[in-house]
Amino acid sequence: MTARTSAMIASFADPDQRTTQAPFGHALAALAQERPEIVGLSADLTKYTDMHVFREAHPDRFFQMGMSEQVLLGAAAGMAEVGLVPFATTYAVFASRRAYDFLCLDIAEPGLNVTVVGGLPGLTTGYGPSHQATEDLAILRGCPNLTIVDPCDSVDLEQAVPALADHDGPTYLRLLRGAVPTVLDEYDYRFELGRAAELRGGRDVVLISTGLMTMRALQAAARLEADHVDVAVLHVPTIKPLDQDAILAAAGTDRLVLTCENHTVIGGLGEAVGSTLALAGVAARFGQVALPDQFLAAGALPTLHERYGLSTDALVARIRAELA
Repeated sequence: MTARTSAMIASFADPDQRTTQAPFGHALAALAQERPEIVGLSADLTKYTDMHVFREAHPDRFFQMGMSEQVLLGAAAGMAEVGLVPFATTYAVFASRRAYDFLCLDIAEPGLNVTVVGGLPGLTTGYGPSHQATEDLAILRGCPNLTIVDPCDSVDLEQAVPALADHDGPTYLRLLRGAVPTVLDEYDYRFELGRAAELRGGRDVVLISTGLMTMRALQAAARLEADHVDVAVLHVPTIKPLDQDAILAAAGTDRLVLTCENHTVIGGLGEAVGSTLALAGVAARFGQVALPDQFLAAGALPTLHERYGLSTDALVARIRAELA
């Protein structure tokens, strides 16, 4: 009998890659041990957003709202109004599409300290368009007051959780759940809200990446060393506000500049970087590695990442083609 893995909870980790189990859930539970004002909420997706770890550690501070995302965000707003610090978890498609008005007017407009946690961001499930949040950044970047974070790995997530709890205002966190790759501990990395980090230098190409694509950017850079192609990687964990100074410094050379993101080409990191360069008058050789502006197919994650250009092989091929 062939073992099967649910497309809903499939991991994007490579075979034999180091991973950390449920880093968000463990980080939130540990932080709540020190801070009694932290509460956790779920919209009937506790297991699938790693909120079950928090629920087991702090059952009296966990609230199950059921399949009602508008109620989830409205309740989180009410809790923040009385001094609690809510982390409200659901799938990214539901937080951005279904409950946007509540996020915008109940949370962002009054500037409340609520972290909305969106699971299955971009192409991290094979379940098709109903669950693939390929346009969540495009939707939410237009919301005033909202800080947006797209972590690369377990290290990023573990460090982002306390930073978001400390942030005075609403945040949206793109959640990586389950067995999450552990990558950034090899790069002397420290998450700083609103700041990009150069993970490696390079003379020929600079990859400006976010989310899981930073992992792929690092893998591509290492592989291209064999071809004597020197690739720099600038990791941008905070999409809004964007670290424009770091981006302008990285792009202000004659290197090829490619943005890499697990999001559609419309309205995400690529367009944010492109507009930053254009408004600053920087004429860089610029391109985007991102998902197409279309509803994507269902299927196995490795197959989909290869098909839509997010795999390491596809990224290496794209860089080689651009340099040819």
